[in-house]
Amino acid sequence: MRILLIAMLFLSFACHNKTASFQSPEWIDLTHSFDTSTLYWPNNLKGFEHTTDAEGMTPLGYYYSSYSLSTPEHGGTHLDAPIHFAAGKLTVDQLPLSSLTGNAVVIDISKKALANRDYLLSVEDVQNWEKKNGKIPDNSIVLVRTGYGVFYPDRQKYFGTAKKGVEAIPELHFPGIAPATAEWLTKNRNIKAMGLDTPSLDRGQSKDFATHQVLMGNNKPGFENLANLDKLPAIGVYVVALPMKIAGGSGGPLRIIASVKQ
Repeated sequence: MRILLIAMLFLSFACHNKTASFQSPEWIDLTHSFDTSTLYWPNNLKGFEHTTDAEGMTPLGYYYSSYSLSTPEHGGTHLDAPIHFAAGKLTVDQLPLSSLTGNAVVIDISKKALANRDYLLSVEDVQNWEKKNGKIPDNSIVLVRTGYGVFYPDRQKYFGTAKKGVEAIPELHFPGIAPATAEWLTKNRNIKAMGLDTPSLDRGQSKDFATHQVLMGNNKPGFENLANLDKLPAIGVYVVALPMKIAGGSGGPLRIIASVKQ
């Protein structure tokens, strides 16, 4: 009887400690809100539209509101599905959830990128990061902080030009990821996806979007126009990046959040 009582007390103590030690994660929103200020590629014909279908008190005395929205797939905080730049690869709805959730690392190149709007994340940058933080773990999401997230949604500061239309394309200047770096990461590190706080995985002056081609060709999705990367440490990050599930989509609006291990 005494042994049974001790066992029950031990079990009660263990359960109490398990409950007491559980902590809900604090989530950091890496998403810019969608509204009339949302930035899209300069030659997009349309932007974000949010129109009112119903709003106000009904004849039966209760409040009701409903709205319609329209948006290009690529703009604001969004996902690039592999099909975006690689024929026959995964569409938005085909991406496994395992590719959109998991541990992440943050590579900060903001000092170099803010000094050079055309800067590209290099293999050397990644290797220097690993010297400080260890090898990028398998199945990681790689986030690149350029520092340009603070400029959003100022078109001039974010894109490098305030112009719109096809004539703005040659004047785009913002940093990105070097194609050789994307190639190195896909061949030498088992990464899930890449994301950054600029309008594109490729820098503004890219003509062939080679970084997109490398990542998408390997069925790696991309996350663009991210917010608040300055609030994340280099390691110990967990990301949930869930896009609108558009059948056959090449991309879509993305709600991406991150938690930091305590």
